[in-house]
Amino acid sequence: MELSKQSVLNIGTLGHIDHGKTSLTRAITHTWTDRHSESIKRNMTIKLGYADAVIKKCDKCEGPGSYTTGDKCEGCEGTPKPLMHISLLDAPGHETLMATAIAGSSVIDAILFVIAANEPCPMQQTKEHLMIINILGLKNVIIVQTKVDIVGKEAAKAHEKQIRNFVKGSIIENAPIVPVMPNLGINVNTILEMIANMPKPVRDTASDPLMYVVRSFDVNKPGVEADRIAGGVIGGAIIKGTFKKGDKVEIRPGIKMAKSKKDTYEAITTVIEEMNAGSEKLEQAVPGGLIGISTEIDPTFTKADGLVGNVVGLVGKLPPSVSSITIKYTKLKRDDVPEQGIGENEPMILGMGTTTTLGYVKKVKKDTVELELKHPVCTSKDVKIAVMRNLAKRWRLTGYGIIS
Repeated sequence: MELSKQSVLNIGTLGHIDHGKTSLTRAITHTWTDRHSESIKRNMTIKLGYADAVIKKCDKCEGPGSYTTGDKCEGCEGTPKPLMHISLLDAPGHETLMATAIAGSSVIDAILFVIAANEPCPMQQTKEHLMIINILGLKNVIIVQTKVDIVGKEAAKAHEKQIRNFVKGSIIENAPIVPVMPNLGINVNTILEMIANMPKPVRDTASDPLMYVVRSFDVNKPGVEADRIAGGVIGGAIIKGTFKKGDKVEIRPGIKMAKSKKDTYEAITTVIEEMNAGSEKLEQAVPGGLIGISTEIDPTFTKADGLVGNVVGLVGKLPPSVSSITIKYTKLKRDDVPEQGIGENEPMILGMGTTTTLGYVKKVKKDTVELELKHPVCTSKDVKIAVMRNLAKRWRLTGYGIIS
């Protein structure tokens, strides 16, 4: 069977800040995902990091040791055969950046839930990330226990019991817990074996195509000659359908126009000039893995993630952009958040697709909430969104809503 050029799984890393998510991603993909300058300066993930890898297996060896993303088998020094492509999304753990984690979770098929052994379980963002897993119904989860080398064997075992008690009653109460030392490569191949044996999601390739934009770039180097300037590049995950090279596509809500009393946006129409999955060129792209699309868009608009949160579809096939939504709100049970009814004009941070936006409550009736959005979004009915409220002077994940 020929190896797919696109990733079979989008795998997200979730967990509390500084628990080792980015180090684990590097151990698997050999890529440091904190490319953003502010992330490097602050030594924490600010934007969604991403990296691709190919899981390989040695036919001569058995067990976890036969799985690798390197060029040699660790057991026999033989050459392993490519098994499957995967993409990793490294989400931030800090609670003020939770909206980014929520946005990334909409394109994720499986989770590596990272919990460090040198701190009590659960920490604050560990609890909030478990809420995201429950809200989105993500069942393909491996709990990765990091920093076990810092605390020692007995403390690590005691910490494992804390983890098991923490996830009891949740959607992942039976998820495997794997102690890992990413910087030493210990048990990373066990994680790879588990990923390789995960059930593969059933993809919808027949519907009208829809892609969430996760990143956008200007690939031109400073000083490039005018006639050599390349159009902007957008990167993201196809949720359904198939895009082909040469397709005329629409991007919504698009580009913010000149400021007036209220920001207005204009949809972008462009052509898919080229598609890539990592270093592989694609003639057509289907759901699965992150892809990059080269376009005719002025790179001024795509630089520095300028189009993140947009959706891409064939011209005339996307839902309209809207500036207000009505949701059926479901509150999460949280002991650490004070009880407070929703009031008119209350601000809420809403995570939908790969966008986060601010909404202001206009009307509340039981569990139905009408919201006016600061920025328009392109979305449709029955989409599940995460809701964060500012309670006791802190933004907290308090529930989720279904767009009606």
